[in-house]
Order: sequence, then structure tokens, then C-alpha cells
Amino acid sequence: MAQEYDIVTPLDLDYYGVFADIDEADRAWWQRAREFTTGVEERMIGHWQREEYPTDLVQQAGQLGLLTDGVDVSSLGMKPMSGMAAGLLNMETSRADGSLGTALAVQGGLALRTLMLFGSEAQKAQYAEGIATASVLGSFALTEPDHGSDSVSLETTATLHGDEQSGHYEIHGAKKWIGNGASGGVTFTWARVSGGEFDGQVRCFLVPQETPGYRAEVIEGKASLRAIHQALIRYEGVTVPADAVLPGSRSFKDAATVLFATRLGVAWSAVGHAAACVESALNYAKQRKQFSKPIGAHQLVQERLSWMVSELTSMQLHVKHVTELDAAGRLSGPQASMAKYHNTRKARQIAQTARDLLGGNGILLQNKVARHMADIEAIHTYEGTESVQSLIIGRDLTGYSAFA
Repeated sequence: MAQEYDIVTPLDLDYYGVFADIDEADRAWWQRAREFTTGVEERMIGHWQREEYPTDLVQQAGQLGLLTDGVDVSSLGMKPMSGMAAGLLNMETSRADGSLGTALAVQGGLALRTLMLFGSEAQKAQYAEGIATASVLGSFALTEPDHGSDSVSLETTATLHGDEQSGHYEIHGAKKWIGNGASGGVTFTWARVSGGEFDGQVRCFLVPQETPGYRAEVIEGKASLRAIHQALIRYEGVTVPADAVLPGSRSFKDAATVLFATRLGVAWSAVGHAAACVESALNYAKQRKQFSKPIGAHQLVQERLSWMVSELTSMQLHVKHVTELDAAGRLSGPQASMAKYHNTRKARQIAQTARDLLGGNGILLQNKVARHMADIEAIHTYEGTESVQSLIIGRDLTGYSAFA
């Protein structure tokens, strides 16, 4: 009979004690995330296989207050979390499952953050609590079929008819890879304005997904993040009132402000994925026997484990330090890019090594590594590809822009 291996037990590998001195309030959020994700992995494997999106788990996270991603929600009567707590939560959720981690990041990091930063008081009163608790699903529509890394060149248009107080906008265009974009709820749509004071500028529009002309379909056949739905959206003359504009959004720089914050979340997510792979490898190395002893007793395996833990430790140091810089108001855009660039690259390498260490068992979904390995490919790309991050860092280092 084939041996079953205990792969899922968390080991909380923190070789340098990077998180040993975090604030107790932050640790409490981390523990809440641990409790939320405990026991969900088997269910998520099934959803991952079938390309199903378990929105009930997102709503459960919302009821626990886990969707706010460091956004100031005190005005909603909710307990706010620090940036460090948001990072730890992102890490822990992604350690359990990448699709679930991404769902929480979309709902809180992108949708809720956009509303709270740029929305009117009336918009917040109508939607903020619902998005924060996931009774209303929210999406952030920036990326287009032909504009990913160069999203500043987006082609979706919002044409003003009448005046900016009592008129309306007609939206035409398309968006792609939009989490929650076909799941019901509202879509924060970034479009280039035609007409009025902001002619030619990029602004954000709050579009309920039931609005006529809003056509969204789930993208199928993904090999990564299979348990969250991303959408291809077509805006075919979507008409929204003038007050659908988020008044604080006035240029593409505002969209970039949201992405700046979520870039740190991706770096933290990479730590969670990498930790899951290292835990799987270490648990397996202690249980799997070859040549009459555990494979963890072999020199080559110990070398690989040592390398993986050293790289995981480097990733932990990166995210903790940049999050402290952010809290102090001293984090630059290129520094955030460095954290994302470094951590998703290292997560890929760790996953590859862990998969190899598990041998044939490494490709089984029940042993975690293959699923995390696939999901890392998505976080390596979204919120700015490796190439784009390197150009941001390179421009900061040299003073020369190499984007064109």
C-alpha cells in the first residue's frame, strides 16, 4: 500500500526570527488568518481541479474582517489592520492557497482600496461596507486585451454627454484578466475620458455589473489560479450617470497609487507560496525513506533544504523591511518593485527545487507543491511583470528610462 505523507502541517519556518518581534495586534491578525485557512486546502484542491470559485469562502473572510488589506476602515466601524498585519495575512492565506489569497487581494487590496481612496462619500456609504465584508464582490478593471504592462495606454473610453454634474458617460472598450469581473457586484473601471474638464485623462467609474451593455465572461482553461475567476469584459455602450465617477480619481497616477500598495501584497504572497513549498519539502524529507533511511538524512537533500530556507529567509527580510519603510512613509516605488521582483523570482526557484525534491510525488496536487508552483507563475506576472519591475529599478539606478 502506498505511503501517505503529512505534507500540510505548517512549520512556521523563520530561521532568523524575522517575525519574532512583531506587534501583538499584528500577530493576532495573522492567527485569525491561520484559523480561517486551517482545513480549507483539501476543498481548494477540488475547486482548483474543477475551475470553481468558492465565493462563500471570500464572504467568510469578509465576516472575519480579513478583506481590508490595511485600508482605513474605521469610518465603517470596523477594526483596521496595519500594513504589517495585512502583509502577514496575505502571506498566510497564500500559504494555504493561491487562488484564495488572490481573491482576498482583489476584494480588499484593489476594489476596497480604490473606493476608499477615491470614492465620494455617497459611493462609500452605498458600497464600502458591502465590499469590505464581501456581501458585494468588487473588481478592479485596468488591464486590457492589448494593454498589460503598458496599461497607461489603455483604450477604453468614457464619453461625456451633457455636463459633469447631471449628464452621463457612455463607456466603450474591453478589459481582461479582471478578478471578480464576471462574478456579480461592481467593477471599478478605469477609462480615458472624452469631453469635459478631464478630457484625455484616465478616471475611474463605478459600474454595477448588471448595467446594460456590460458583457463579461469567465476566462477558462487557466493553468494557474484556477479557483478564482478572472474575466474578459466588453463595454458595449455602458451608460452610467455622472456621479458614477470616483471624484478623487483624476489621472492614471491614481491607478498607479493602488498598484503601488498592492505590489507589496504580491511580495508577501510570494513568501506564503514559498513557505508552503519549503514546508512540503521538509515534511516529506523527514518521512520519505529511500536506501533504508529518510531522504532528509542524505547530503544532497540537506543541501537543497538549506538553500531553500536561506532564500525563504531573504524573502522574509525583504517584506518586513519594506513594510516598515512604508509605515514610516519612506518607501519609494522602485523599492516596492524590488520587493516584488526579488520575491516572486525566488518563489519560482524554491517551488522548482521543492518539486524536484519530492520526485514523482511532487506533481500530485495533494502534495501542494505543483499547485503552488503553477500559482506562482500568475503572481510573477500580475501587478507588474518581472521585466517591468526591472526597468523601474534600472531607471532609478541609472537615471535612464529604458521603457521605449
